[in-house]
Amino acid sequence: MTGLFPPPMGLIVELTHRCPLQCPYCSNPLELERPASELDTSAWMRVFDQAAELGVLQLHFTGGEPTARRDLPDLVRHAAARGLYTNIITSGVLLDERLMVALVAAGIDHIQLSLQDIEPENADRIGGYRGAHAKKLAAAQRIRDAGLPLTLNFVVHRQNIQNVPQMIDMAEKLGAERSEIAHVQYYGWGLKNRAALLPSRAELDATTATVEAARARLKGRMVIDYVVPDYYASRPKSCMGGWAQRFINISPSGKAMPCHAAETLPGFTFPSVRDTPLAAIWQSDPAFLRFRGTDWMPEPCASC
Repeated sequence: MTGLFPPPMGLIVELTHRCPLQCPYCSNPLELERPASELDTSAWMRVFDQAAELGVLQLHFTGGEPTARRDLPDLVRHAAARGLYTNIITSGVLLDERLMVALVAAGIDHIQLSLQDIEPENADRIGGYRGAHAKKLAAAQRIRDAGLPLTLNFVVHRQNIQNVPQMIDMAEKLGAERSEIAHVQYYGWGLKNRAALLPSRAELDATTATVEAARARLKGRMVIDYVVPDYYASRPKSCMGGWAQRFINISPSGKAMPCHAAETLPGFTFPSVRDTPLAAIWQSDPAFLRFRGTDWMPEPCASC
Protein backbone atom coordinates (compact mmCIF):
# COMPACT_ATOMS: atom_id res chain seq x y z
CA MET A 1 0.00 0.00 0.00
CA THR A 2 1.30 3.46 -0.87
CA GLY A 3 1.17 6.39 1.54
CA LEU A 4 3.11 9.28 2.98
CA PHE A 5 4.95 6.97 5.38
CA PRO A 6 6.55 3.61 4.50
CA PRO A 7 4.69 0.64 6.00
CA PRO A 8 5.75 -0.76 9.37
CA MET A 9 7.99 -3.81 9.32
CA GLY A 10 6.22 -5.62 12.15
CA LEU A 11 2.99 -5.95 14.05
CA ILE A 12 3.29 -6.68 17.79
CA VAL A 13 0.17 -8.68 18.71
CA GLU A 14 -0.59 -8.76 22.44
CA LEU A 15 -3.22 -11.48 22.34
CA THR A 16 -3.89 -11.44 26.09
CA HIS A 17 -2.56 -10.12 29.37
CA ARG A 18 -3.24 -13.49 31.00
CA CYS A 19 -0.07 -15.30 32.09
CA PRO A 20 0.74 -18.19 34.46
CA LEU A 21 3.94 -16.42 35.56
CA GLN A 22 4.24 -13.43 37.89
CA CYS A 23 7.53 -11.80 36.91
CA PRO A 24 8.21 -8.61 38.91
CA TYR A 25 9.47 -6.76 35.80
CA CYS A 26 6.57 -7.65 33.48
CA SER A 27 6.31 -5.25 30.53
CA ASN A 28 2.51 -5.30 30.63
CA PRO A 29 0.80 -2.19 32.05
CA LEU A 30 0.06 -1.93 35.76
CA GLU A 31 -3.63 -2.04 34.91
CA LEU A 32 -4.07 -5.23 32.90
CA GLU A 33 -6.81 -5.58 30.29
CA ARG A 34 -9.44 -8.12 31.28
CA PRO A 35 -10.00 -11.33 29.27
CA ALA A 36 -13.56 -10.22 28.45
CA SER A 37 -12.15 -7.22 26.56
CA GLU A 38 -9.86 -9.25 24.28
CA LEU A 39 -10.35 -9.19 20.52
CA ASP A 40 -11.95 -12.41 19.33
CA THR A 41 -10.56 -14.69 16.63
CA SER A 42 -12.35 -13.05 13.70
CA ALA A 43 -11.32 -9.55 14.83
CA TRP A 44 -7.66 -10.54 15.00
CA MET A 45 -7.87 -12.19 11.59
CA ARG A 46 -9.31 -8.98 10.16
CA VAL A 47 -6.36 -7.06 11.62
CA PHE A 48 -3.93 -9.53 10.03
CA ASP A 49 -5.62 -9.03 6.66
CA GLN A 50 -5.20 -5.27 7.01
CA ALA A 51 -1.56 -5.71 8.06
CA ALA A 52 -0.79 -7.75 4.95
CA GLU A 53 -2.49 -5.15 2.74
CA LEU A 54 -0.54 -2.37 4.48
CA GLY A 55 2.77 -4.10 3.70
CA VAL A 56 3.68 -5.50 7.13
CA LEU A 57 6.24 -8.33 6.91
CA GLN A 58 6.42 -9.80 10.42
CA LEU A 59 3.82 -10.68 13.03
CA HIS A 60 4.93 -11.23 16.63
CA PHE A 61 2.46 -12.99 18.94
CA THR A 62 3.04 -11.99 22.55
CA GLY A 63 1.14 -11.17 25.73
CA GLY A 64 0.90 -11.88 28.57
CA GLU A 65 1.24 -15.45 27.46
CA PRO A 66 0.02 -15.96 23.86
CA THR A 67 -0.29 -19.73 24.27
CA ALA A 68 -3.07 -19.09 26.80
CA ARG A 69 -5.29 -18.37 23.77
CA ARG A 70 -6.84 -21.60 22.49
CA ASP A 71 -7.20 -20.11 19.02
CA LEU A 72 -3.44 -19.46 18.66
CA PRO A 73 -2.90 -22.17 15.98
CA ASP A 74 -5.84 -20.76 13.98
CA LEU A 75 -4.42 -17.26 14.21
CA VAL A 76 -0.97 -18.45 13.13
CA ARG A 77 -2.50 -20.33 10.21
CA HIS A 78 -4.42 -17.27 9.01
CA ALA A 79 -1.39 -14.98 9.30
CA ALA A 80 0.84 -17.46 7.47
CA ALA A 81 -1.74 -17.77 4.69
CA ARG A 82 -1.48 -13.99 4.20
CA GLY A 83 2.28 -14.27 3.75
CA LEU A 84 3.22 -12.85 7.16
CA TYR A 85 6.32 -14.16 8.94
CA THR A 86 5.02 -15.50 12.27
CA ASN A 87 6.90 -15.44 15.56
CA ILE A 88 5.71 -16.39 19.05
CA ILE A 89 7.24 -14.89 22.20
CA THR A 90 6.39 -17.30 25.01
CA SER A 91 7.29 -18.41 28.52
CA GLY A 92 7.03 -21.98 27.23
CA VAL A 93 5.24 -23.38 30.29
CA LEU A 94 2.09 -24.13 28.25
CA LEU A 95 3.95 -25.25 25.12
CA ASP A 96 3.28 -28.98 25.38
CA GLU A 97 3.71 -31.54 22.59
CA ARG A 98 0.11 -31.22 21.38
CA LEU A 99 0.34 -27.44 20.98
CA MET A 100 3.79 -27.68 19.39
CA VAL A 101 2.47 -30.05 16.72
CA ALA A 102 -0.51 -27.77 16.08
CA LEU A 103 1.67 -24.68 15.70
CA VAL A 104 4.06 -26.40 13.30
CA ALA A 105 1.10 -27.61 11.22
CA ALA A 106 -0.27 -24.05 11.21
CA GLY A 107 2.97 -22.71 9.74
CA ILE A 108 4.77 -21.01 12.64
CA ASP A 109 8.16 -19.65 11.52
CA HIS A 110 10.02 -18.87 14.74
CA ILE A 111 9.68 -19.08 18.53
CA GLN A 112 11.29 -16.90 21.19
CA LEU A 113 11.49 -18.57 24.59
CA SER A 114 11.93 -16.54 27.77
CA LEU A 115 13.95 -17.82 30.72
CA GLN A 116 14.26 -16.22 34.15
CA ASP A 117 17.65 -17.74 35.07
CA ILE A 118 19.81 -20.84 34.59
CA GLU A 119 19.33 -21.99 38.20
CA PRO A 120 15.97 -23.82 38.41
CA GLU A 121 15.05 -22.74 41.94
CA ASN A 122 15.89 -19.08 41.34
CA ALA A 123 14.17 -19.09 37.95
CA ASP A 124 10.98 -20.51 39.46
CA ARG A 125 11.13 -17.99 42.31
CA ILE A 126 11.50 -15.03 39.95
CA GLY A 127 8.59 -16.16 37.79
CA GLY A 128 6.43 -17.22 40.72
CA TYR A 129 5.74 -20.64 39.18
CA ARG A 130 7.12 -23.87 40.67
CA GLY A 131 8.43 -26.20 37.97
CA ALA A 132 8.46 -23.53 35.26
CA HIS A 133 12.16 -23.87 34.45
CA ALA A 134 11.89 -27.59 33.70
CA LYS A 135 8.91 -26.93 31.43
CA LYS A 136 10.86 -24.22 29.61
CA LEU A 137 13.78 -26.56 28.91
CA ALA A 138 11.36 -29.19 27.61
CA ALA A 139 9.79 -26.54 25.37
CA ALA A 140 13.22 -25.55 24.03
CA GLN A 141 13.87 -29.16 23.06
CA ARG A 142 10.49 -29.41 21.32
CA ILE A 143 11.27 -26.28 19.32
CA ARG A 144 14.63 -27.69 18.22
CA ASP A 145 13.13 -31.11 17.44
CA ALA A 146 10.56 -29.38 15.22
CA GLY A 147 13.38 -27.81 13.22
CA LEU A 148 12.33 -24.26 14.08
CA PRO A 149 14.78 -21.42 14.70
CA LEU A 150 15.05 -20.62 18.41
CA THR A 151 15.75 -17.40 20.27
CA LEU A 152 16.30 -17.43 24.03
CA ASN A 153 15.33 -14.28 25.94
CA PHE A 154 16.95 -13.62 29.32
CA VAL A 155 15.77 -10.61 31.34
CA VAL A 156 18.67 -9.48 33.53
CA HIS A 157 18.51 -7.78 36.94
CA ARG A 158 20.10 -7.89 40.38
CA GLN A 159 18.60 -11.30 41.18
CA ASN A 160 20.32 -13.13 38.28
CA ILE A 161 22.99 -10.88 36.77
CA GLN A 162 25.80 -13.02 38.19
CA ASN A 163 24.70 -15.86 35.88
CA VAL A 164 24.93 -14.05 32.54
CA PRO A 165 27.98 -16.10 31.42
CA GLN A 166 26.04 -19.31 32.07
CA MET A 167 22.98 -17.89 30.28
CA ILE A 168 25.05 -17.47 27.14
CA ASP A 169 26.48 -20.98 27.58
CA MET A 170 22.95 -22.38 27.90
CA ALA A 171 21.83 -20.65 24.71
CA GLU A 172 24.84 -22.10 22.90
CA LYS A 173 24.23 -25.64 24.22
CA LEU A 174 20.53 -25.51 23.29
CA GLY A 175 21.45 -24.56 19.73
CA ALA A 176 19.79 -21.14 19.75
CA GLU A 177 20.42 -19.06 16.65
CA ARG A 178 19.95 -15.92 18.70
CA SER A 179 19.93 -14.94 22.35
CA GLU A 180 18.80 -11.72 23.96
CA ILE A 181 20.40 -10.47 27.15
CA ALA A 182 18.07 -7.65 28.11
CA HIS A 183 18.27 -5.66 31.31
CA VAL A 184 14.95 -4.79 32.92
CA GLN A 185 13.48 -1.60 31.46
CA TYR A 186 12.35 0.50 34.39
CA TYR A 187 8.82 1.56 33.64
CA GLY A 188 5.54 -0.07 34.68
CA TRP A 189 6.16 -3.11 36.87
CA GLY A 190 9.93 -2.77 36.50
CA LEU A 191 9.83 0.75 37.92
CA LYS A 192 7.52 -0.34 40.72
CA ASN A 193 10.02 -3.05 41.75
CA ARG A 194 13.21 -1.16 40.89
CA ALA A 195 14.63 -1.33 44.41
CA ALA A 196 14.78 -5.13 44.19
CA LEU A 197 15.90 -5.32 40.56
CA LEU A 198 18.40 -2.59 39.65
CA PRO A 199 22.00 -3.90 39.63
CA SER A 200 24.99 -1.80 40.61
CA ARG A 201 27.04 0.12 38.07
CA ALA A 202 29.92 -2.31 38.61
CA GLU A 203 27.65 -5.28 37.90
CA LEU A 204 26.35 -3.61 34.74
CA ASP A 205 29.86 -2.84 33.47
CA ALA A 206 31.06 -6.39 34.15
CA THR A 207 28.04 -7.84 32.33
CA THR A 208 28.60 -5.59 29.34
CA ALA A 209 32.20 -6.79 29.09
CA THR A 210 31.03 -10.42 29.35
CA VAL A 211 28.52 -9.97 26.54
CA GLU A 212 31.01 -8.22 24.26
CA ALA A 213 33.53 -11.04 24.75
CA ALA A 214 30.85 -13.65 24.00
CA ARG A 215 29.79 -11.78 20.87
CA ALA A 216 33.34 -11.92 19.57
CA ARG A 217 33.71 -15.61 20.43
CA LEU A 218 30.37 -16.64 18.90
CA LYS A 219 30.42 -14.41 15.84
CA GLY A 220 28.92 -16.28 12.90
CA ARG A 221 27.38 -18.94 15.17
CA MET A 222 24.94 -17.12 17.45
CA VAL A 223 23.68 -13.55 17.46
CA ILE A 224 23.58 -11.91 20.88
CA ASP A 225 21.34 -8.88 21.31
CA TYR A 226 22.12 -6.77 24.36
CA VAL A 227 19.75 -4.22 25.88
CA VAL A 228 20.97 -1.99 28.71
CA PRO A 229 18.93 0.08 31.18
CA ASP A 230 18.84 3.87 30.93
CA TYR A 231 20.16 4.09 34.47
CA TYR A 232 23.90 4.86 34.73
CA ALA A 233 23.97 6.14 31.12
CA SER A 234 24.87 9.77 30.40
CA ARG A 235 21.61 10.21 28.47
CA PRO A 236 18.45 8.18 27.77
CA LYS A 237 18.82 5.62 24.99
CA SER A 238 17.02 6.37 21.76
CA CYS A 239 13.70 4.76 20.89
CA MET A 240 14.37 1.41 19.19
CA GLY A 241 13.65 2.08 15.50
CA GLY A 242 12.05 5.46 16.16
CA TRP A 243 8.52 6.46 17.14
CA ALA A 244 6.00 4.97 14.70
CA GLN A 245 8.72 4.07 12.21
CA ARG A 246 8.90 0.26 12.25
CA PHE A 247 6.19 -1.27 14.46
CA ILE A 248 2.58 -1.14 15.51
CA ASN A 249 1.73 -2.59 18.92
CA ILE A 250 -1.84 -3.79 19.49
CA SER A 251 -3.11 -4.48 23.00
CA PRO A 252 -5.48 -7.37 23.80
CA SER A 253 -8.51 -5.08 23.51
CA GLY A 254 -7.37 -3.62 20.19
CA LYS A 255 -5.64 -0.42 21.26
CA ALA A 256 -2.99 0.52 18.66
CA MET A 257 0.25 2.15 19.83
CA PRO A 258 3.69 2.94 18.38
CA CYS A 259 5.23 0.74 21.11
CA HIS A 260 4.03 -1.21 24.14
CA ALA A 261 5.29 1.47 26.54
CA ALA A 262 3.63 4.39 24.76
CA GLU A 263 0.64 4.48 27.07
CA THR A 264 2.93 5.36 29.98
CA LEU A 265 3.29 8.83 28.40
CA PRO A 266 0.73 11.42 29.55
CA GLY A 267 -1.59 13.30 27.22
CA PHE A 268 -2.16 10.60 24.59
CA THR A 269 -5.32 9.01 23.27
CA PHE A 270 -4.68 5.93 21.17
CA PRO A 271 -6.99 4.56 18.45
CA SER A 272 -8.57 1.12 18.35
CA VAL A 273 -8.44 -1.39 15.52
CA ARG A 274 -12.07 -2.18 16.36
CA ASP A 275 -13.23 0.96 14.58
CA THR A 276 -10.22 2.35 12.66
CA PRO A 277 -8.42 0.58 9.77
CA LEU A 278 -4.75 -0.18 10.38
CA ALA A 279 -3.64 1.90 7.38
CA ALA A 280 -5.49 4.97 8.65
CA ILE A 281 -3.91 4.54 12.08
CA TRP A 282 -0.43 4.30 10.60
CA GLN A 283 -0.74 7.15 8.12
CA SER A 284 -2.80 9.77 9.91
CA ASP A 285 -3.54 9.12 13.59
CA PRO A 286 -2.37 12.08 15.73
CA ALA A 287 -0.71 9.84 18.32
CA PHE A 288 1.38 8.14 15.64
CA LEU A 289 2.26 11.47 14.00
CA ARG A 290 3.23 13.12 17.29
CA PHE A 291 6.95 12.32 17.32
CA ARG A 292 7.61 11.58 13.65
CA GLY A 293 10.16 13.81 11.95
CA THR A 294 11.68 16.81 13.74
CA ASP A 295 8.92 19.45 13.78
CA TRP A 296 8.03 18.60 17.39
CA MET A 297 11.55 19.22 18.66
CA PRO A 298 12.63 22.48 20.33
CA GLU A 299 15.69 24.31 19.06
CA PRO A 300 18.56 23.67 18.77
CA CYS A 301 17.55 19.99 18.53
CA ALA A 302 15.35 20.40 15.44
CA SER A 303 18.05 22.00 13.30
CA CYS A 304 20.99 20.01 14.65
